[in-house]
Amino acid sequence: MKMVKKYAGVMLCAAVSLSLAACGPQESSSEKTSSKGSELVVWEDKEKSIGIKDAVAEFEKEHDVKVKVVEKPYAQQIEDLRMDGPAGTGPDVLTMPGDQIGTAVTEGLIKELNVEKDVQSLYTDASIQSQKVDQKLYGLPKAVETTVLFYNKDLISEDELPQTLEEWYDYSKKTADGSKFGFLALFDQIYYAQSVMGGYGGYIFGKDKDGNDDPSDLGINNEGAVKGAELIQKFYQDGLFPAGIVGEQGINVLESLFTEGKAAAIISGPWNVEAFSKAGIDYGITKLPKLENGKNMSSFIGVKSYNVSAFSKHAELAQELAVFLTNEKNSKKRYEQTKEVPAVQSLASDKAIMKSEAARAVTEQSRFSEQTPNIPEMNEIWTPADSALQTIATGKADPKKALDQAAETAKGQMKAKHSGT
Repeated sequence: MKMVKKYAGVMLCAAVSLSLAACGPQESSSEKTSSKGSELVVWEDKEKSIGIKDAVAEFEKEHDVKVKVVEKPYAQQIEDLRMDGPAGTGPDVLTMPGDQIGTAVTEGLIKELNVEKDVQSLYTDASIQSQKVDQKLYGLPKAVETTVLFYNKDLISEDELPQTLEEWYDYSKKTADGSKFGFLALFDQIYYAQSVMGGYGGYIFGKDKDGNDDPSDLGINNEGAVKGAELIQKFYQDGLFPAGIVGEQGINVLESLFTEGKAAAIISGPWNVEAFSKAGIDYGITKLPKLENGKNMSSFIGVKSYNVSAFSKHAELAQELAVFLTNEKNSKKRYEQTKEVPAVQSLASDKAIMKSEAARAVTEQSRFSEQTPNIPEMNEIWTPADSALQTIATGKADPKKALDQAAETAKGQMKAKHSGT
């Protein structure tokens, strides 16, 4: 999930084994008969259908149905469903980022799933919680990701890696000369900046008595968030970050500097493993560094899921397919083809998966991560928070004033667009 936010990592340990017969809602003999000859349409992420090819073929054979897999950018599938669903040309199963669940539920685009608790226990707590709204389940997680630290081994060895963000600041002060840089991050975006602000006590939403996100409790401008933003501003003000990594093109500049060997380390995600490998960079991957307060930098957990369209004419069969695709066996097969870290708890101790440095880094960083809020009000946070961080990065506003303004704007938008908040 590259950039959970507008378009858009967890794994712990425990073993659960599950057969298909125990994985989904039990069909009556008449329901099984009626499903024969049916066709299910699955919207899969771009270049990821190879990961479910064998599972789909097995499901087709066992259920005597056809499954048509169509690749679409996963973060745009909800937008397409708004049009294609009512028109009868949409999918039965789609894939989407966890932070879009709340909006999809509010708009009536996806169905609540009737999945037994023992099936739900197959997945990590954070990933399955990302699929719930008001304690009701609306999807099954297939992959998880967090941001991690990539470093260029030709520029800095593992033994030399600074252990805190403040130490990375000092390292960058010694190495940045305007054309080459030490540590870089897209801290003008809340998706990345929350790693610092959250480590000092900032948060997006507080929690109500039931543990749900509470949009009336906004923490993007509290004391901890401001302290984190002040540290972020130092990297820009002192010339340790190039001006080009502010704004929409920032991600391209950051990635180019790393692949060109002009940045010792960057914060990115497992979505760049293949690209950096193809670029010939001898890189290492590790969790994010600590902060001076001793806490590890946090990060958002990104979850990709399979969800059943509210417009599906074969909803029970579609749910069974979603459960089948995300079971332990098929999640491991999917990882082998896509290298996306699975959301199944038992696979956290799988030796074949843990051979991957990226998988190990995501697993470790997930210990310090937080679920990306999936309530509709989150849509009103991204833009004001990013705008504030960009004024902070460019020195046009001090952190407290900028974040206060972002909070005020977000509250106004939530009040205008979301009744009862």
